[in-house]
Amino acid sequence: MPTTVAEYRPDAGERAFIDEVVARHSGRPGALLGILEEVQEHHPRKYLCLEAIRYVAEKTGTSLARIFSVVTFYALFNREPQGEHTIAICRGTACHTRGSRSLLESLRLELGLDEDGAHADKLTLTTPDGQFTIRTVACFGQCALAPVVELDHRICGHMNEGVLKREVQALNPEKS
Repeated sequence: MPTTVAEYRPDAGERAFIDEVVARHSGRPGALLGILEEVQEHHPRKYLCLEAIRYVAEKTGTSLARIFSVVTFYALFNREPQGEHTIAICRGTACHTRGSRSLLESLRLELGLDEDGAHADKLTLTTPDGQFTIRTVACFGQCALAPVVELDHRICGHMNEGVLKREVQALNPEKS
């Protein structure tokens, strides 16, 4: 394997996949968003690595600066490897006033995650074993269900610490 990122190229299978995605989206409005979304979803750790971003830039004729502006603007894109399971906790006003911060804190402690950045408005933490990624989101738009948590893309409303603990244990039964 090359020693520098500049020398790295996605393998033939990755290049073929990206080539196919780019060809399928070519000429469509919002093509870059669709391409990046599929490339991210295809990666086993559900993120956009620098090598894939560079290859997409090359194949689409889009500058790296433009691609990075898209990737960093939209919250759905990940620049770091994600856990096997994702847990998103809403930090919107309704969820905050109904206890989303305590949900975040109890989950962080349950999973043994460091406190670094745990009080930030925007947070992404992944467990060392790669099983869970916890993230905060500004608002799911489900205020009547506050507090809201998304577990592997499934919205769960009226969440409390006990139910959240059981739901997380159900996602990873061998850790229970």
